[in-house]
Amino acid sequence: MNGGPSGFNNAPVTRTIVIFSALFTIIFGIQGRSRNLGWSYQDIFRKFQIWKLIVSVFGFSSTPELIFGIYLLYYFRVFERQIGSNKYTVFIIFSIAISILLEVFTLLLLKDPSLNILTSGPYSLIFSSFVPFYFDIPISTRFHVLNVNFSDKTFIYLAGLQLFLSSWKRSMVPGICGILAGSLYRMNILRVRRMKFPEAIASFFSRLSLPSSMGSSTPATGSSRNVLGSAPSYPGRQMEGNYPAPTLSTSMEPPEDSIATLVSMGFDRNSARQALVRARNDINAATNILLESQMH
Repeated sequence: MNGGPSGFNNAPVTRTIVIFSALFTIIFGIQGRSRNLGWSYQDIFRKFQIWKLIVSVFGFSSTPELIFGIYLLYYFRVFERQIGSNKYTVFIIFSIAISILLEVFTLLLLKDPSLNILTSGPYSLIFSSFVPFYFDIPISTRFHVLNVNFSDKTFIYLAGLQLFLSSWKRSMVPGICGILAGSLYRMNILRVRRMKFPEAIASFFSRLSLPSSMGSSTPATGSSRNVLGSAPSYPGRQMEGNYPAPTLSTSMEPPEDSIATLVSMGFDRNSARQALVRARNDINAATNILLESQMH
C-alpha cells in the first residue's frame, strides 16, 4: 500500500508543512534548543509567549520524532489529494485548534508536573489523520509472520505507535487529543466538513513551498474526492485521478484474481477493472485510483 503517486503532486499544503517541520526542527536542533520547542500552560497564559504555539506545531523535539513524523505526513498526503487543498486546510486548522484546546484542558485537569511541557510537532494533524486512515483506507495486502496476522496498514500504525510513545506522557497527550480532534471532524461538528478555504489557498501554498524534485504540485481543489469522514461508496464510473491514461501498449486485460481482490474490498467490478488498466495492473496503485475517484 502507498499514498498514491510519489512526490507531492496535488499536495502543496502537505509539502509546505513537511518543509517547515524539517526546517524548524533542524534550526532549533543546531542551536541546541529543540527541547524548548514544547509549550506549557505558563508559557501561554502567564508569560503570553503565543509564538510558542506556532513553533511547537511545526518543530519536532528530536531527530527520531522528525523521521517518523515526516514519514507519516508524507503518507497522509493522500487525504489532501482526495478532498482538495482548500478543504484539507480546514481539516488542518480544525485539528490543530481543537487539539490545543483539549491539551490545555488536560493540563488544567491533571496538574501533573511531568506534563508541564508537552512535546512539540504536528501531532494534532498526524493523529487526526489516523481517524480517516482507520475508517476509509482499505487493506490491500495481508500476510502472516509467526502465525500473527499483519497487513500493509500495519507499518503505518507501527510508525504512529513509535511517535505516540516517543516522549511517554508528553507525547501521548497530544496524540490522544489529535485522535479526538479527528473524530470530531469525522462527526461533522458544526458542519466543518462543508467548509473550505478559497481555491487560491492551493496556489498560495504551491508558490510558498519549495519546488519538489519528486513530483509536480498541481493544486487540488475542494471539488476533488471526499474521503475524510465519509462512508465508502464505490459506484461504477470512469476512473479519474492523478494517473496517466493507459496507452494501447499498456492496456492489457487485468488478471481475474486482481479484480477479485479489489471487488472483495467493496469496489465495483467494472471500476476495479478500469483502475487496474489505468494502473498497469498494479493493485496498490489501482486501490488509490479507486479511493481518489470516490465521491468525485
